[in-house]
Amino acid sequence: MSNDKKYFFDKPENIKLILYVLYGCCLLLFALDFVIHRHVVHSWESLWGFYPLYGFVGCVILVLVAKWMRTFLMRSEDYYDYEGKTDINKKPDIAPKMDSDKKRKYEIGDSNVDA
Repeated sequence: MSNDKKYFFDKPENIKLILYVLYGCCLLLFALDFVIHRHVVHSWESLWGFYPLYGFVGCVILVLVAKWMRTFLMRSEDYYDYEGKTDINKKPDIAPKMDSDKKRKYEIGDSNVDA
């Protein structure tokens, strides 16, 4: 049974429309930055382009912190494969009914999950 229903993001015209609306909002906000008076607390907030620069630096710092945290939070690819096993250091026989060639490919890391 095929799914013939078309969704909003399936049409390229809708994607272009959303991008044009986003670009228009960005231009409007950029233009308003010259017109609207901001009540700043610190002197550096009145510098031109402070908030975009502040946002960019904040995003870069977030990415660097996330990369650092990945070193101790990341788990191995087969972390949940041995859940409930008594000895997690001993790998179970993955596919005892497969012939040796298929079993070898699976153990090496073949992406075939239907094997």
